[in-house]
Amino acid sequence: MSAAPSRRTAAGRVPHALRNAVCTANIELFRRGLARFTFGNASAVDRERGLIVIKPSGVPYDTLTPGQLVVTDLHGAVVEGALRPSSDLATHAALYRAFPGIGAVVHTHSMFATVFAQARREVPCLGTTHADHFRGAIPVTRSLSARDIAGDYELNTGLAIVRRFKSLDPATMPAVLVAGHAPFCWAASMEAAVDTASTLEEVATMAYHTLVLSPDARPISTALLDRHFLRKHGTGAYYGQAGDTGSRR
Repeated sequence: MSAAPSRRTAAGRVPHALRNAVCTANIELFRRGLARFTFGNASAVDRERGLIVIKPSGVPYDTLTPGQLVVTDLHGAVVEGALRPSSDLATHAALYRAFPGIGAVVHTHSMFATVFAQARREVPCLGTTHADHFRGAIPVTRSLSARDIAGDYELNTGLAIVRRFKSLDPATMPAVLVAGHAPFCWAASMEAAVDTASTLEEVATMAYHTLVLSPDARPISTALLDRHFLRKHGTGAYYGQAGDTGSRR
């Protein structure tokens, strides 16, 4: 585990609304069964101030309060909070630095998504439920080397995700499986990131059972995949009502 980052004076306080949103998101992960015990964490970034709000390490979800959340800069230096930040902070920070369009990151150890991560196997797009939310198979990172693990492990986890997305768009593929570990998801907002984690677990569950029932099941065609994804997320999207983006991710 990396040493706790040093503290410094904050350039500006994080709005209470963002603290509340992050606290609510962490509790919601627990409520939905996506983060049991103290597994997983959620964070959000204030781009204007360059600050991350994240769950403190090891604090039970059912006792979590907004005041317990930890605020850091984009490199993990703590600027507000008396508790240690999540041990996955460096991974979250690496994603915020690499993906400027995202506003929140969610890490869970949800059952079926984690099963695929442990198997080091992508979640194939076997049907339109998957295609409605993710434009293709959920990717898997390469396994970390012994040197990566012995070094700055959490940072190297984030860098492994960034490398896997060298030819992928984090806007159309808002999730990844870290080999041998578990999933990370992201979105523009905290609420949407939690929904993405929920949707990932649903499609991973469907894929697992489909492959058990039919081991030779193949991914749907690119034409069908694109039609379903783009009718929700493309420039000509026509799913839902005008101005309603909540159901899109």
